Amino acid sequence: MSVPFCRRAAHQQHSFQNFYGNEREGLTVTSRRGMLKAGLAGLAGLSLPELLRCRADAVETGGKTAGAKSVILFWMSGGPSQIDSWDVKPDRPSVNRGPFGAISTKLPGVQICEHLPKQAAMLDKFTLIRSVDARGSNHNPNRVFQTGHLGSNTADAKYPAIGSVVAKMHGPNLPSMPSNVAAVAYPRFHLANAGYLGRQYDPLIAEQATKLPICDIHGNDTGKTTGANLFQLPEGLAFERLRERRTLLEDLDRLRSGIDQDGSLAAMNAYQSQAVEMVLGGRAQAAFDLSREPAKNRERYGQHVWFQQALLARRLVEAGVSFVTIGMNHHSGASWDNHGGNDGCPYGGISKGMGKLLPLFDHALSTLVSDLEERGLLDDVLVIAMGEFGRTPKIGTQGSTDGRDHWPEVMSMALAGGGLRHGQVI
Repeated sequence: MSVPFCRRAAHQQHSFQNFYGNEREGLTVTSRRGMLKAGLAGLAGLSLPELLRCRADAVETGGKTAGAKSVILFWMSGGPSQIDSWDVKPDRPSVNRGPFGAISTKLPGVQICEHLPKQAAMLDKFTLIRSVDARGSNHNPNRVFQTGHLGSNTADAKYPAIGSVVAKMHGPNLPSMPSNVAAVAYPRFHLANAGYLGRQYDPLIAEQATKLPICDIHGNDTGKTTGANLFQLPEGLAFERLRERRTLLEDLDRLRSGIDQDGSLAAMNAYQSQAVEMVLGGRAQAAFDLSREPAKNRERYGQHVWFQQALLARRLVEAGVSFVTIGMNHHSGASWDNHGGNDGCPYGGISKGMGKLLPLFDHALSTLVSDLEERGLLDDVLVIAMGEFGRTPKIGTQGSTDGRDHWPEVMSMALAGGGLRHGQVI
């Protein structure tokens, strides 16, 4: 069976255009002798001690080391309708195309929903994937795309979230920073955790460390903020005393580790160590403190909780966090679950549900991507926007006039940054 190889012209049609796997480019090793010569040349130029010294110097001066990539996930829990966002069907009958109009974008011939004008104006910075097969995904957070595993619906699966895998296998990009952070000011039952990897790789909940606005079920600002007491030391507890307590705890933990059966102690140790490093180091405390952001940029993002979460995400990846999840929901939980039922939910259908959510989402996503690009961070930060699945191509489910039911057969998602070539629809 012959396998077609990829020529240069074809390669330039997708994101991985720079990888010419079947072409000789630069140094070509054709023999064992050549391989050894090439390897020795690299070793002579940069020994392991020299590599470690360079990495240490980069960290000491506040810079990032090689491989310091990050991910920001806009988690649109509930399953946003692809037809009413990124995969519009303007030529279809109203029963398919829905209540929204379509607008042109920066990409000739490509249209998206009228409620996403800011993304439309900069769509050359995005890749839209309209052909994602989500079969097997559901609302259970540890059996959906947050985990990358579409497991069985019959068991209480505990597949780890992608952010937790990053925390275990990659760690933070800079010391004293957490690896995996989630900003989910409202119900957390839609957030995947570390599953079988252990609780030490669960996301750090951002609201424990920063003040974010609290909105009501309609998304209106209540004037209240989250607690943010992670960095507050009890009265009379100085930093030196905290270090002494940590040393004592480590001694006691060594004695208790032999009886730890369920991983609780390991998780507690990881949390304690991370908390102490963050409190004593100060880098994380500064990153989580939104008041340190220049007023002009805070105004650029805006005061809505989603906007502040996006700003926080940028500050965190800039400071060395590897994976940040932004929970794109209001107090009702799965705001994007737009069935259109008569249950009094303000997000029950496409018109009153997505009609409210899309403009907020549009501003949060486009502002973040623009900010990352202006700071020279966009190539190192992959921004993903998605939910669990798509919605039915036929509108009016469950007795509603404009709801759509679950449709795991296909969904859409958007990507930006990460060093990929964008400005395309797949």
